Amino acid sequence: MTPTAWADLPNAKHIDRILDDLKKNPDNWSDARGAARNATKNDARYAAWNAAWNAASDAARNDARNAAWYAARADARADARDAISALIAYDDCAYLLDEKPEHVQMLALLGNEKALLLYQACLALQKEIV
Repeated sequence: MTPTAWADLPNAKHIDRILDDLKKNPDNWSDARGAARNATKNDARYAAWNAAWNAASDAARNDARNAAWYAARADARADARDAISALIAYDDCAYLLDEKPEHVQMLALLGNEKALLLYQACLALQKEIV
């Protein structure tokens, strides 16, 4: 198996997990996107995404972000964009993927950038679409 461009990142296995689940369960991700956007503030999520994008500015992380982006199905790329950006930019956020969705939502509503970006993934991976 050829190593991915993000294989050396601390959250590589979590990025792979998201992309794998996105390919297997695209409807869960689409449903989770709607639920996450209804449950959190769009402006705050956009600001969090910009912060993650800017934090992931070195060449290796740019390659990882781009490779992960293009690994997803063309029509589902946006569904995993926030989570992949967070996992590339922040080494300490993967635990949120396994937290209870309501806890991640609460953190997101309090303005936690990592939670804002990972809430949809948490819902989709745990199949707890509200």
